[in-house]
Amino acid sequence: MVVSSTATAPEPPPTARPRPAKRVRGEGQWALGHREPLNANERTKKDDDPLNVRARIENIYAHRGFASIDPADLRGRFRWWGLYTQRKAGIDGGRTAVLEPHELEDEYFMLRVRVDGGQLDQAQLRTIAEISRRYARDTADITDRQNIQLHWVRIEDVPEIWRRLETVGLQTTEACGDSPRVVLGSPVAGVAEDEKVDATPAIDEIVRQFVGSPDFSNLPRKFKSSISWLADTPYEVNDVSFLGSEHPEHGPGFDLWVGGGLSTNPMLAKRVGVWVPLAEVPDVWAGVIGIFRDYGYRRLRHRARLKFLIADWGIERFREVLEKEYLGRTLLDGPPPVLPANPVDHIGVHRQVDGRRYVGVAPVVGRTSGAQLAQLADLAERYGSGRVRLTPYQKLLVLDVLPERTEELVVALREIGLEAKPSVWRRGTMACTGIEFCKLAIVETKARGAELVARLEERLADADLRDAEISIHLNGCPNACARTQTADIGLKGQLVMGPDGRQVEGFQVHLGGGLGMATGQTAGFGRKPRGLKTTAAELPGYVERLARRYLAGRAGAESFAEWVVRADEEELR
Repeated sequence: MVVSSTATAPEPPPTARPRPAKRVRGEGQWALGHREPLNANERTKKDDDPLNVRARIENIYAHRGFASIDPADLRGRFRWWGLYTQRKAGIDGGRTAVLEPHELEDEYFMLRVRVDGGQLDQAQLRTIAEISRRYARDTADITDRQNIQLHWVRIEDVPEIWRRLETVGLQTTEACGDSPRVVLGSPVAGVAEDEKVDATPAIDEIVRQFVGSPDFSNLPRKFKSSISWLADTPYEVNDVSFLGSEHPEHGPGFDLWVGGGLSTNPMLAKRVGVWVPLAEVPDVWAGVIGIFRDYGYRRLRHRARLKFLIADWGIERFREVLEKEYLGRTLLDGPPPVLPANPVDHIGVHRQVDGRRYVGVAPVVGRTSGAQLAQLADLAERYGSGRVRLTPYQKLLVLDVLPERTEELVVALREIGLEAKPSVWRRGTMACTGIEFCKLAIVETKARGAELVARLEERLADADLRDAEISIHLNGCPNACARTQTADIGLKGQLVMGPDGRQVEGFQVHLGGGLGMATGQTAGFGRKPRGLKTTAAELPGYVERLARRYLAGRAGAESFAEWVVRADEEELR
């Protein structure tokens, strides 16, 4: 067969066109040049520094009333001055996620007073009490961040409240918002027998230099801090923490931890492995918050916390950036802190370093009042020096009491509703604000927590609880303001099915969580058995049943968290 010489050769296959490189979506990190706002919150902050809203409150809104407030100020910038609109009464939790903000909010405010380090003198305590009684319908809640929260505040009264607070050295500046929140400190700083360095000067300097400064008034989200020699603050759940540590050559200083936080994606802080002397704490603190400001993620609000950056970078890179870009020097390697033999909450009568005593008392789930705080001020002046401290567990301390007067003070405190010898349940139960005032809440918490304490004290009066410590934290929504994941019994508010098949208030149950607050303790978020929920009505019965099973089944001095780890799931239901 002859093949024609004119036959056409087959064409080669077309060359594959190279795919364009996948574009990496920016996270809004300023240090990488991503300055254009990627969401409404970032736009609001760029349009006007939230700190500037104070002038509008004083000069316009306080005179023209609630209706005159610009929505961007009301639901955004007001937070930088400790102001949130409170929830309108009568709106059930089932409507929390479906109503618009203007439908949920009342024309009254929650006002958060920051008490850095938890330290109050006589004049400050009396001023808060008077403001509560005169402008806040006698409300006052002690938070687990050592703040005082007032409710029912009118915009017309805010300038006068600020004037009174600032006259005695208190403020609401950046008590909320994407800013440096209150700095936690040891409630016994300066008086504790076991303290080698009082961190108060560092806290004071940070507040003086940086709170209210435009340098840090536009962060990706909130920034939480803790500075304490003693392990008596929840240091593992803050963005930055400094915990007492003794260097073998340089002596007492602080161990640096970063990247803690709870909410819907909980993470524990990580040790950076450096030792920081007291004088350098403010500078290092500024470096850490500077990294967050410049490198923190701003595109998505739910990822705009330092913990997510730390998780992506790792500690080695974080330390390198801190030292090279923000401090300009290398930090000394340091040893981990030495933790106490047992967790410390300061309830009861304790010796101070000067030989006097302090007395720690437990309000019920942090709820107090202006009237009670005024009575407390009277007792603190009569039996001590007038100094009072707030703890990050919603408790109160009276300092500087002569040893021979402590029992008299304990009785006097009991008479005004503050107990220095509380039950396990009163001592260990905390609650967030809940649906009474909070627009994010789904269930009631404060009243529910008080009822739970009362029922457990009644039902378990026969139980041997001498060596038992069981913490119960109630939260009205998933945001974990009451640190639900780090409690022995953590209760996350949600709607659940009741016996009749209708939705009612209830809680998802977390068990066996905790922090590393003592030697041998391992921090963790415990167990969340599948489908373990309880209605609010059944809650006292459930906790009673669980407590009795623990007391009957524990091995020796086994803690509740240790028992939960090995208990059969059916025992936990």
